[in-house]
Amino acid sequence: MSSPIQFQQVNVKLLASKGPGVDLEPLIPIFHGWIRDRVFEELLLDIADYRHVPEGPGVMVIGHQANYSVDNTDGRLGVRYNRKAALDGTNQDRLKQAARAALAAFQRLETAETLKGKLRFGGHDVEVFINDRALAPNGQATRAASQPEIDAFFRKLFGSAEYTLTYEIEPRRLFGVRAKSNKTFTLAELLANLGS
Repeated sequence: MSSPIQFQQVNVKLLASKGPGVDLEPLIPIFHGWIRDRVFEELLLDIADYRHVPEGPGVMVIGHQANYSVDNTDGRLGVRYNRKAALDGTNQDRLKQAARAALAAFQRLETAETLKGKLRFGGHDVEVFINDRALAPNGQATRAASQPEIDAFFRKLFGSAEYTLTYEIEPRRLFGVRAKSNKTFTLAELLANLGS
């Protein structure tokens, strides 16, 4: 499959389940531990605390190649992986890489003792963004050109489950799509669906 749009700077956000309010302050020492222990392949450098911004980026660990965050943009709490450095390979390779990174980060957070199990994956909501307006302007032409790639990715991620796609239509926002599966998945199941 070849697309006229080469996805770079792929972001994947996995939405959390609704439940009791999640205190994001414990993320700061957790993210410092990620930096110290080099838990991911990316070089992680610093922490940015945006908890004071309503419906904002929450708490981020800033890296050279990518950022990880617990993000509350538009009032939708979730774990977001924001790839910044270019990656070789196909669009599917880049989508899978970003999804695996987001899934691995959420797995770590679900089991973090200091979060006391309050941050849980909702099981069916995944958002994908391309963080490059020049490469993927948010308009009908980009949606049409990217549709086969987006569908192929979500068919792989959700296996045989049905899903719906909703595209971001505001042209001033990033090109993005929200996928909602009719089946509830664990993080491990989604990782298994992506394969190696």
